[in-house]
Amino acid sequence: MTIPADLRYTKDHEWIKLLPDGSTALVGITDFAQHELGDIVFVELKAVGVSLKEHEVFGTVEAVKTVADLFAPVAGEILEVNPLLDNAEIVNQDAYTEGWLVKLKVSDPASVGALLDAAAYGKLIGE
Repeated sequence: MTIPADLRYTKDHEWIKLLPDGSTALVGITDFAQHELGDIVFVELKAVGVSLKEHEVFGTVEAVKTVADLFAPVAGEILEVNPLLDNAEIVNQDAYTEGWLVKLKVSDPASVGALLDAAAYGKLIGE
């Protein structure tokens, strides 16, 4: 499994990456999560402008064998939904770059640092 060192992770298998401005971030699901889900066929996300609390459900990922909730890693407002998700399989193909889910305006950028680093996430999934 790929676990990029420049991201932070949740126990629910979402990742977050603060962008250079320090207050916006990309959020997606991990390589481990997409592998466990199998072939992803549909992603449903809350709309741009919606404010989320930490750990609030912001959408679902539907795979051939299951549907999984998506949880916000931190509090923030959805600024953008990835337009490439019209082809949901992009999440299976490239979970960390092209397959991101939402861009958030993070309420408290310091909260990102409280999430799991790559080593801790690796330990969580048995890597």
